Amino acid sequence: MNWYMAVLKKYAEFSGRARRKEYWMFFLFNVIISFVISIVGSIIGERGGLISVSLSVLYSLFVFIPGLAVTVRRLHDTNRSGWWILISLVPVIGGIILLIFMILDSDPNANAYGENPKLAPEPE
Repeated sequence: MNWYMAVLKKYAEFSGRARRKEYWMFFLFNVIISFVISIVGSIIGERGGLISVSLSVLYSLFVFIPGLAVTVRRLHDTNRSGWWILISLVPVIGGIILLIFMILDSDPNANAYGENPKLAPEPE
């Protein structure tokens, strides 16, 4: 949960670097929260569908910019420009390439985007 909150605290910070753990923990919590929203909507019933969709849209809008920012910082961590995020607009293959970039290990040395974040203490 600390990693998720750390990303939200850096709401629109596109500079710097983000570790794999920071990115993937944010991703994991987004999946869990979306799943919980859909379950709550289905438990509520027929009108719950509308509530679930509304909550899903609001939540998606809330995490859109932090998600974009952490993805750009993750690309920086692999020593790539944040503009590489646009490769996801290429159908199928672009998403696969971006996924590979998100999985790759950090650049072990300092790069143009900052020091290696693995050397910094983890958020509490």
